[in-house]
Amino acid sequence: MVKLNKIYTRTGDDGTTGLASGGRRPKHDLRVEAYGAVDETNAVIGLARLHAAPELDAVLSRIQNELFDLGADLATPDTGEDLGYEPLRIVQSQVERLETDIDAANAALAPLKSFVLPAGAPLSAHLHLARTVARRAERLMTALAEREVVSRPALAYVNRLSDYLFVAARVANLAQGDVLWAPGKTR
Repeated sequence: MVKLNKIYTRTGDDGTTGLASGGRRPKHDLRVEAYGAVDETNAVIGLARLHAAPELDAVLSRIQNELFDLGADLATPDTGEDLGYEPLRIVQSQVERLETDIDAANAALAPLKSFVLPAGAPLSAHLHLARTVARRAERLMTALAEREVVSRPALAYVNRLSDYLFVAARVANLAQGDVLWAPGKTR
């Protein structure tokens, strides 16, 4: 398992970072950017958890752990070579669990008649921020997938995650209602 005795190693002073599989990449490499955006998503979810009730907090806690799984997946490129160990990968059951979470949360919501503005209760605003960072991670992952192998479950997971965060943000605004876009309101 992970053991960190020393936080700084000086190995990144040359502008590179180590992958879980042992190789090194520039810190601006698309793969590093992708798992960096996943890490940012995780940090914003941590902020949202400050405002979450226990049931939602438990789901967000599980998601944070799964985002570390996703980061590990992305930090271990699938080159087809034997690594001598089974790399951690996002699996379909994690995607399906998010779909179940989306369906459960969405059941309490009225159908939308306009786009939702990322506002409202503090929990909702933080979840919307997490959603937009997850969407950035997804854009980076799909760009990476055009160049290198990124698994279908990993791509599906990040796509469902932003969907879940959207629905959870709406649920967080149930007491006050969605903050809806009013097209052309200020013309």
